[in-house]
Amino acid sequence: MSDHGITTGHVGLNVTDLDRSVGFYRQALGVEVVGRSDADGRRYAFLGRGGTPMITLWQQSAAPFAADRAGLHHLAFQVADGTALAEVEHRLRALGATIRDDSGVAGEPAAAGQLFCYDPDGIRLEFYALQRPPRPAPAATDGPACGFF
Repeated sequence: MSDHGITTGHVGLNVTDLDRSVGFYRQALGVEVVGRSDADGRRYAFLGRGGTPMITLWQQSAAPFAADRAGLHHLAFQVADGTALAEVEHRLRALGATIRDDSGVAGEPAAAGQLFCYDPDGIRLEFYALQRPPRPAPAATDGPACGFF
């Protein structure tokens, strides 16, 4: 079976406050606004790099994300290495994000090669290093580090 060249394109997220979310994602990811509408009742923004969208934010939610409903579990972003992950962690902390390390490895989250946080609407985000430091494998019954809230 051919994969027909299918890859992941951009991700669309519903948000409660477009301006707040645009500011958060621009600073957290270092992306730019590549398109936007502020038309009444049709507010959205495309965020990305080089004119290519990565994330679309749609202001059409009245309440924060609900993890107890079917849908998005988390959104993951890959960075080059531990140094880049530490820089992301620093930016997230400056934004006031609570950083979680769900890897089970003691120490700072970036040192474990991954970290989790929540965006302003409670959407769970993962940042992980492509080149992770060596660490012990989780026990077979533990499941993936990003598994359950």
